[in-house]
Amino acid sequence: MEKTQIDTVEQYIHSFPLDIQEILNRLRKLSLSCSKDLIEKMSYQMPTYHLKKNMIHFAAFTNHIGIYPGPKAIVVFKDQLKAYKCGKGSIQIPLNKPFPYDLYKDLLLYNINN
Repeated sequence: MEKTQIDTVEQYIHSFPLDIQEILNRLRKLSLSCSKDLIEKMSYQMPTYHLKKNMIHFAAFTNHIGIYPGPKAIVVFKDQLKAYKCGKGSIQIPLNKPFPYDLYKDLLLYNINN
């Protein structure tokens, strides 16, 4: 079976069920609202927001949404991230919990401004 090539953020979002699309579309709009200079692209097969360098990525999985703001942001926001599984530069937001859109925005704005 051939795997469909996904070239745009829109294609990526539309490849998921409607409930996940709703979260991903909101993340997309929120990301683009943070800076008129952000460039939207696909990188590492994930929606990515770029401003001189990659600022943040997000991706949908079976049980969570992954956010990838990088290791520096994870350290700075460690207190706000205690409720989530985190790696060196990643955060897992379970799909059975409300999505922390304000936290996502804060992470992205931190990366834009630092």
